[in-house]
Amino acid sequence: MTDRDSGAAKVKRARRPQVRLPPLVVWEDGGLEPDGDYDGVEFGGADFAGQEGAGARFMDCAVRGCGFDGTGLRRARLLDSVLSGVRGVGTDLAEATLRDVEVVDARLGGVQLHGAVLERVVFRGGKIDYLNLRTARLKDVVFDGCVLVEPDFGGARLERVEFPGCVVRGADLTGATLRDVDLRDAAELGVARGVDRLGGAVISPPQLFDLAPALAAQLGVRVVG
Repeated sequence: MTDRDSGAAKVKRARRPQVRLPPLVVWEDGGLEPDGDYDGVEFGGADFAGQEGAGARFMDCAVRGCGFDGTGLRRARLLDSVLSGVRGVGTDLAEATLRDVEVVDARLGGVQLHGAVLERVVFRGGKIDYLNLRTARLKDVVFDGCVLVEPDFGGARLERVEFPGCVVRGADLTGATLRDVDLRDAAELGVARGVDRLGGAVISPPQLFDLAPALAAQLGVRVVG
């Protein structure tokens, strides 16, 4: 594991997933099943809107261009898999486990990941609106070049999380715990609530300037010209 120097400080870098998919079997069945077991499957262009797959296990899978509007995947496990071009509103992944997963160019809104566990996960490109990660645990997670609109990290634990090239707007960090969280390379950083929880994160001098009004408000400082 390498460290990134910033003066006297060092920030532990996130470990990215190394997903190597085996030969895959093309998915030709109908819908998802609760507690289903999907191993080495390629899902291409399927529409799983409104389907229920709570507790399902996806291992060594590729999910490409699929729709997940209102899909129920509570407590699902996604392991050593790639999701590319997925889309959906209101997808329920509460208490799910994502480990060694790549999510590429996703278009998602209101995804429920509260109470979830994410380890060695990268979100690359795409846009996610109103991402709910309340009380989730994120370790070795990278948001790379994506747009996050009002992500909710309330009560979550973030360790070795990075945001290179990301646009982060209106983040909620209320009650969150941060450790080795690197925000310096975010293209835009906006914290709506919980700015006092940034202890354990590293930001750049320009970001500090941008966050100054929120920090002053948190401290009860009035800035009068």
